[in-house]
Amino acid sequence: MTLSYELYWSFRSPYSYMIVPRLIALEEAYDVKGVIRPVYPLAVRTPEFFETRDPLWFSYFMTDIHREAAFLGLPFRWPRPDPVFMDMATRTYPKEQPYIHRLTRLGVAAAERGRGLQYLAEASRVIWSGEVDNWPEGDHLDKAAVRAGLDPAELNAAADAEADRLHAVIEESQVAQRAAGHYGVPMISFNGEPFFGQDRFDQFKWRLEQQGLKARAAA
Repeated sequence: MTLSYELYWSFRSPYSYMIVPRLIALEEAYDVKGVIRPVYPLAVRTPEFFETRDPLWFSYFMTDIHREAAFLGLPFRWPRPDPVFMDMATRTYPKEQPYIHRLTRLGVAAAERGRGLQYLAEASRVIWSGEVDNWPEGDHLDKAAVRAGLDPAELNAAADAEADRLHAVIEESQVAQRAAGHYGVPMISFNGEPFFGQDRFDQFKWRLEQQGLKARAAA
């Protein structure tokens, strides 16, 4: 029997970017399948979260993301532009955002077409790898969709024409995420147990093995 898990994931999270290659490798090697549920980042959902952090939280975070990417062998640079726009004059996140809402809708639409994990991998590499400047411009995301096995024209049309419905799906996922045990990303829920953070991947796989994780038959 195919084991199933839920993945709560954000396009603004470097750790979300870092976990996807391992999840793809896991699904290719074993009989397990994720339900992919993109959510809005904390800067959009609860921007006040960052106002109450000790300054050491941010300095350690910046050290850790570069170290972790190097440890995993992933190319990495903070995105240009940031998927979530900050008003530098006020150090606040405006409600109206130029990128993150549509980007998250694209992720949901890709998941609904059965290529969610693949799209997250390709799009997040465009955003986070440092290989692309001005990722929202031109055809960078369209090419990511093609690499993920999707039709970019159809995906874009769905993200725009079904904006309200897809937004509601995202909101539902955010409620489900908290009910599953955490508010942060990436967060995996398996059999009612939350695994928060890309550094919980090994524990997640260990739990899958306890529940009878089986290797896929060789092609």
